[in-house]
Order: sequence, then structure tokens, then C-alpha cells
Amino acid sequence: MPFDESGHPEPQRGAGQRAINLPPVLLWLIGINVAIQLGRELLGEAADSDIVLQFGLVPAAYTSDAGADMLSLLIAPITYQFLHGGWLHLGINMVTLAAFGVPVVRALGARRFLLFYLSAGIVAGFVHVFFFPASTDPVVGASGAISGVFGAVLMLMRYVGSIPSLLPIAGIWIALNVFFGVMGGTPGAGGDPVAWTAHIGGFIYGLAAIRLFMPRPGP
Repeated sequence: MPFDESGHPEPQRGAGQRAINLPPVLLWLIGINVAIQLGRELLGEAADSDIVLQFGLVPAAYTSDAGADMLSLLIAPITYQFLHGGWLHLGINMVTLAAFGVPVVRALGARRFLLFYLSAGIVAGFVHVFFFPASTDPVVGASGAISGVFGAVLMLMRYVGSIPSLLPIAGIWIALNVFFGVMGGTPGAGGDPVAWTAHIGGFIYGLAAIRLFMPRPGP
């Protein structure tokens, strides 16, 4: 048993405690994203490209008569959130999810958080479709959903008085996304990977919708 400098035994982590102290819903989301990326690495480049086209979010599939598969149109707004442009893209998103997700999970509970997270990603994806309706580049990544989680964190902090006003932080964050998005060109797998309109859409959704997912106080 280890001891501290004064000779007293140091507190030990209990047998039932996890080494990574994240809510299970976040661990599951991170694990699923990592597992999908690992699976894609085992496939050939052609097969992986087919997966991105089939399960990524392609704006033109919703705005043109391209004859896209109806099943793909229905599930892509969710499945695109679990595909990433590489390990760096995945790593940044998962670290950000772990950092911002904990207080939102504690406020909403696991089920409400999952619904909020996925719905933020869906809204973010369709905001991207609205601004780039003719794009044939599939958009992938959890950034839109995580932007919603970030917006929710700011709103929760506002509720408890931790920040006096949302406007400066929100304005700076939106301005940065606009700057990097405009400088980078059209977002998508075939161009710059930063879908900045999706980020902003998810963020605004997080600010506005978090209250709808909050548990109602008991009698």
C-alpha cells in the first residue's frame, strides 16, 4: 500500500471505480466511434470510400433527383456523425466530447443526453445541407453534435451564473468558425473537412434546445 510523505496511507481507487471516470454514455459513444474507425482501417480504400458515400451526409442527395437510396437518406443524418476523416479528426472530436459532455450528461441523464446529442448532429447536418445544397462531397464527423454539446454547456453555465453573458463567447466562437470555414473553402470529404455551417447550426441548436431536454422538477 502506498503512503504519503507524512506516513499515512494514500487513498486507493475502489475496486468498483473506473480508471477513466466518464459517464457510461460518453464511454459508449467514444468506444463506438473508435471501433468504427478501426473497422474502416481494415477495409480497402475502395470499400472505405463506398462507406463514406453511403453513410456520410451528401447535401445533393437531398436536393436533387440523383436517385439516392431511400435508406441512406433516412439514416445518413445519424450515421455521418460516427464517421471521421482520420485519427486526428476522431481524436480531437472525442477529446472535446469528453471535456464538454460530462456536465451535460449530469444535467440531462444518459437517455436525454443521447437524444440531445444525436438531434444536435441531425440539425447541424441539415443546416449544412441548407447552405451547400448542390455539394456532392459527403460530410462526416461528430463536430456538429459536439458543437451542440458546447452550446448546452454554455447555457447551463449561464443558468447557474458562472458566466454573466453568453454573447461574447458565442460571438467569438461563431466568428472563428466563419473565418476558418470561409478561408478553407467548401466543406466536405472532398474539400476542407471543417463543415463550419454545421458547427454553427449545432451550436445554436444547443443553446436553444437544451432547456427542452432538461428533466422536469418533481412535485
